[in-house]
Amino acid sequence: MSSDDDLLPVFIPALVALLMRAEELNGGPLTRNQAFAIRDNANCVMLPPSTKAEIDEERGYADIDPERCWEDWLIVRANMAAG
Repeated sequence: MSSDDDLLPVFIPALVALLMRAEELNGGPLTRNQAFAIRDNANCVMLPPSTKAEIDEERGYADIDPERCWEDWLIVRANMAAG
C-alpha cells in the first residue's frame, strides 16, 4: 500500500480562509468553539497526499491541519498581527 492510499481532508475553500473571513464578519477574534464549528461544517473532500500537495502548491500555502485547527489558527492569527 502506497502513501497515496491514505486520504487526507482538503477544505474547499481552505479552512484558514474560512476562519479569516469568519473573524472579519465577527468583528473580532473567534472563540475555540466557533473555530471548531466552522471546521465541522465546512466543505471538505478526501484526497490522496499527492493531490493535496498539488492543491497546496496551486494555493501558494498549506492549509491548517483540521486536527489541530485551534492551535494552528492561533499561530496564523499571531503571524498576521505581526506581519
